[in-house]
Amino acid sequence: MRLQHTVKAVVQTGDTHFVAECVEIAVVTQGRTLDETMANLQEAVALHLEGEDSEAQGLPPNPTILVTTGLDPAHDWAPAAFR
Repeated sequence: MRLQHTVKAVVQTGDTHFVAECVEIAVVTQGRTLDETMANLQEAVALHLEGEDSEAQGLPPNPTILVTTGLDPAHDWAPAAFR
């Protein structure tokens, strides 16, 4: 089995928060700011993988998190609560 070296996540803006969702593993989290969302994502991924056989999920023991943001260019990037 070939291991991926990254966990991919997508961050979208919600009405009041940013929402981060991983593509390959069942992790979803949120935060009021991008910094808070990234910290929550890092913690949630670590907790999800804690005590698990990461290689069984196709991941090395300490994968890198690769984050993509989905921003609508026609709208302000900040959630409505911050406008």
